[in-house]
Amino acid sequence: MKKFTVTLTAEERKELKQITSKGSHKSQKVINSLILLDCDEGEHQVERSTNKEIARVLNISMRKIDRVKKCFVVDGLYITLNGRKGSRVYTKKADGDFEAHLIALSCSEPPKGFARWSLRLLADKVVELDYIDSISHESIRRVLKKTNSNLGKTKGG
Repeated sequence: MKKFTVTLTAEERKELKQITSKGSHKSQKVINSLILLDCDEGEHQVERSTNKEIARVLNISMRKIDRVKKCFVVDGLYITLNGRKGSRVYTKKADGDFEAHLIALSCSEPPKGFARWSLRLLADKVVELDYIDSISHESIRRVLKKTNSNLGKTKGG
């Protein structure tokens, strides 16, 4: 495995010591800060610990230490402490036009032999009517929940 050398500046050490000493932070942020402080090979480090000692004291694996060191060297301090932001982009399947068709369908009479529309029936029907290529009953539930439509029987009173 390639060895990554952690060299912290005085300002970075000060920031990491603040994270580990006071305030409320996520546990992984504190652990990563402790790892970086102990692995520092810069001029501001008084005594460097070995990976084995760090793993024993913090009760973590050697692999975790290697990952944190690599992340610091490759991505920098901010990413090491806070993690990466998710990069996946999801396209929305149900647009306004589809939602309008779905609501109109759910308010219409259910198919013969059924007392009311079920989510699975609605999902099958919108695909059959070619409003959308494919959709799950859970997506149908989310759309209907968002629109506050009441498919239950109305109470007289």
